[in-house]
Amino acid sequence: MTPRRQAVINARLFDSGSGTFLPHSTIVIEGERIVAVTQQALQVDDAELIDAGGRAVLPGLIDAHVHVVAASADLVGLALQPPSLVGAQSSHIMRGMLMRGFTTVRDAAGADFGLQEAVARGLYEGPRLFISGFPISQTGGHADMRPKGVRGSAMFCSCAGIGLVGAIADGVGEVRRAVREQVRHGANQIKIMAGGGISSPTDPIDGTQFSLDELRAAVEEAQAANLYALAHAYSPRAVTRAVQAGVRSIEHGNLIDEATARVMKQHGAYLVPTLSTYAALADEGQRLGWSAVMMDKLASVRSRGIEAVRIARAEGVPVVFGTDLLGHMHARQSGEFALRTAAMPPVEALQSATITAARLMRQEAHIGQLVPGTWADLLVVDGDPTQGLEMLAEPEQGIRVLMQGGRVVRDRLAA
Repeated sequence: MTPRRQAVINARLFDSGSGTFLPHSTIVIEGERIVAVTQQALQVDDAELIDAGGRAVLPGLIDAHVHVVAASADLVGLALQPPSLVGAQSSHIMRGMLMRGFTTVRDAAGADFGLQEAVARGLYEGPRLFISGFPISQTGGHADMRPKGVRGSAMFCSCAGIGLVGAIADGVGEVRRAVREQVRHGANQIKIMAGGGISSPTDPIDGTQFSLDELRAAVEEAQAANLYALAHAYSPRAVTRAVQAGVRSIEHGNLIDEATARVMKQHGAYLVPTLSTYAALADEGQRLGWSAVMMDKLASVRSRGIEAVRIARAEGVPVVFGTDLLGHMHARQSGEFALRTAAMPPVEALQSATITAARLMRQEAHIGQLVPGTWADLLVVDGDPTQGLEMLAEPEQGIRVLMQGGRVVRDRLAA
């Protein structure tokens, strides 16, 4: 069967690698992939035409820190729900992400291969999923969600792959086994908890987790499977230890200083800030029943988020788009752009959600840029992204055409 042939014409194409726009561009698509991009006259009579009318055409967006199974901010309660129910709720979250222009997401713990396969087969409509499986946590670490007084782990060990609570591992041997188990279940990357967190009940935000030998073991096992490790960490000490152990990306990193950023740059690590989740939780945490201790931890990192981005940029650390939202707060996903542009120009914020994210994920041959060979994931948008990203902050109005893998998901050009 001959693959469907389409051409996007009269496009102001965003070259995400250079951060520039190329006017009078034509993008030719065969089936799911881009086969040609040119600014020269090109005969495309045999193709279905999408006339961008001089509008900006962007690669499909990438959110590198999501939890698509986080249908609720009550992670403990969520972990006890039937996986079938969690999956059904996740389908709505994923569809919302896609409609906001996110054609690919990196799930930073929770989603399993079943959800990934459901999207790939078209059973659920959503972004292309890269999964981490269960996060690896020490006893009492950030993903050990057992309340004080609960002994044993039976209440959390049978979640059938819905892994927002951690795979608890202590010692090098257990860490290796836990990582290998995620690999066995099809993980695309490995998530480790290298420091304290906001939502966990017993760990200090500025603490470190796992020994250096345990961290190195996790990274070694990920690399042995041709994967990489991402690390949850906030404090300079936790970030530095994780990076020196070989992790590829630091998630959050709000408390980093210049010296820490230099270590990250030296080791080629990426920073994935998640500013929108702090803004959302500051508004809604008390209503959700968060304790005073948790709200204090939230305030301590929220106030430093933008400064961490500025520090990372100044030291040359690549900054990647992430959100880390929970429950109904997923609707704030696009608001991350407005928060970031307080610390970086609009074009750089756009790169953080396209080519820089793709490079972190080692997927730049497939996503994050509009070049021959990549998936035909693209957005035709109103406005001028070099001046502001309001069109992405309000995607229902600002995104005129949404295409994923050559399939037109939304077409509002005539509206």
